[in-house]
Amino acid sequence: MARPRLAVRAAILRDDRLLMVNAYPPDYESELWCLPGGGAEPGQSLPENLEREVWEETGLRIRVGAIILVNEFRDSDKGFHQVDLIHRATLTDGHEIVLDDPEGVVNRARWVTKAELAKLHHRPRLLSRAVWGQHAAWYDPMEEILW
Repeated sequence: MARPRLAVRAAILRDDRLLMVNAYPPDYESELWCLPGGGAEPGQSLPENLEREVWEETGLRIRVGAIILVNEFRDSDKGFHQVDLIHRATLTDGHEIVLDDPEGVVNRARWVTKAELAKLHHRPRLLSRAVWGQHAAWYDPMEEILW
């Protein structure tokens, strides 16, 4: 199995509705919904990665908050393992979603209430508890190592 892929995702609430995306290539149909975000690139902080990913997938600008959930998943058959760090995030400007994902993976987006999320096929399973709960983990921003 390969090393885990590190990814960041944004839990964005607007009017008590959570932004969810369907992130599958057009030729692969799935009803599985998740938060916007994606793979972390080396040399960028977690917040920088998340701001970039959300912009690329939705056209929205965000302010990144605390990590509220760590989600881990794998596909043993394909040797894939991913760790998602899910952050609270708020919109900084504009509310219009523009699906312009350069990789063509995000094909739908929607704002859902807590009750709607419960009926939606989504991951991670603890998402509702994390988003509408008050618990948050601390994050010490990335810094250069000083020798």
